[in-house]
Amino acid sequence: MFDQNDLLALANMPMPFGKYQGKVLMDLPEEYLLWFQHKGWPEGRLGMLLGLCLEVKINGLEGILNPLRGKRYVVNE
Repeated sequence: MFDQNDLLALANMPMPFGKYQGKVLMDLPEEYLLWFQHKGWPEGRLGMLLGLCLEVKINGLEGILNPLRGKRYVVNE
């Protein structure tokens, strides 16, 4: 399950590696997230957040994260 800090992370946390390194998770293309879903999510919290990000995008809920952009979040490993 996820909590509000996970939503803050989606809206503000940069992708730590790869082609989209530095891009905020919610700004990752859906196609990239679908590729991860097919190949396998990264281990740990990042994988969980990327899966959550895909669910938010598939359900058209990106707008709920807009008020959270620029807010502070806690990094939970």
